[in-house]
Amino acid sequence: MKRAAILSFSARGAALAARIGGGLRGEWQVEFYAPRGDLAATAAELFPSVDALIFVGACGIAVRAVGPLAASKVSDPAVVAVDELGRHAISLLSGHIGGANALALRVAGLTGGEAVITTATDVNGRFSVDEWAARCGLCIPDMELAKRFSAEILKRDLPLYSEFPVTGAPPAGVFFAERGSFGAAVTCRTRGPFKETLALVPRVVHIGLGCKRGAPAERIAAAVRAALDEAGVRPEAVAGAATIDVKQDEAGLLAFFAERGIPIEFYSARELRDQPGEFAASDFVQSAVGVDNVCERAAMRAAGPGARLIAPKRAGDGVTVAVACEDWRVCFE
Repeated sequence: MKRAAILSFSARGAALAARIGGGLRGEWQVEFYAPRGDLAATAAELFPSVDALIFVGACGIAVRAVGPLAASKVSDPAVVAVDELGRHAISLLSGHIGGANALALRVAGLTGGEAVITTATDVNGRFSVDEWAARCGLCIPDMELAKRFSAEILKRDLPLYSEFPVTGAPPAGVFFAERGSFGAAVTCRTRGPFKETLALVPRVVHIGLGCKRGAPAERIAAAVRAALDEAGVRPEAVAGAATIDVKQDEAGLLAFFAERGIPIEFYSARELRDQPGEFAASDFVQSAVGVDNVCERAAMRAAGPGARLIAPKRAGDGVTVAVACEDWRVCFE
């Protein structure tokens, strides 16, 4: 659950903060602060550890508190300022990726006030690619291309491609296309459809592995990298990994995924045998662990119902790797 800190500076402000916090609970983990001393120190402590800062008070207070801390639209938390009467909720920082625009709208709904949003794509009614990507959990590997896309869309409509099924109509400013000089693509692939492609990468890929006892992390890293490269799959698309439960104590395997923050699932031989589909069978693997294939079955099971195998078993240096993709779709509301 996301964490929000609400700061107030008077009795009236504290009452409104409590009202806002009560409305956000369930969606957010809410904490209240009433700094009376060094506000800059309080802000500096909270800024890197929360997902949102809501200041109940003047904009100037918020600006002076967070201004020196702002570093990047990718990492900065959402910052919203709301006046003590709740008339205006102002999105100050990280409107798109951090979600300040959406939070300002939510706060305004709780106070009966009006959200103030100033980002160019929003005020012009154009598709906000970084906000939409953040809302959908998509990774943007190249933020410079994202900035260019946001600038270009104010001048003209831009093409959008998806390798996944799409529901709903495209938003204002984009049209579906498969070629062109510059556009955005919802894709897990390293190669885009446009001469210059802004990749919007969903985390929907699952890696299935098998390995010999004692395989070091470096060998597993090389095998995974080779499998992804061969399949043309971006590493940012990886959501998780899976293998058989007899590998739960494999130090190299655990270290590789822990270092990259990738969760790993362990399945029993029976669970892997029950995975429907056609897989490359091995009598040796069957005799060793009780199932004829580990990596392909594990990848498909982890990816869930409707998954597709996008990279079959690849073996080398005592490590086998397969890659599966979830049954996922793009949804425009």
